[in-house]
Amino acid sequence: MYHMRTVSVRDLRYDFKMVERILLEGEEIQVTKRRRAIARLVPEPSPLPVMPDFMARLKEIYGDQLSEVSGAELIAADREGR
Repeated sequence: MYHMRTVSVRDLRYDFKMVERILLEGEEIQVTKRRRAIARLVPEPSPLPVMPDFMARLKEIYGDQLSEVSGAELIAADREGR
């Protein structure tokens, strides 16, 4: 049978790192005060962020120049038009 982890209000206050670790593991937590359940903490589902492929974007913009031109030169060239 499934048993939910329980923490007291005192644990929330003085040992939140432990509570946070349990939530990051994906477990639900029941919060108690004087042995009576007063709340339930449920972890927020968070998908991993997808990072864009920056090198592919740079190659698309600058093509073969990417390996020949330094970053400082690209910034200087970009600022000339301002």
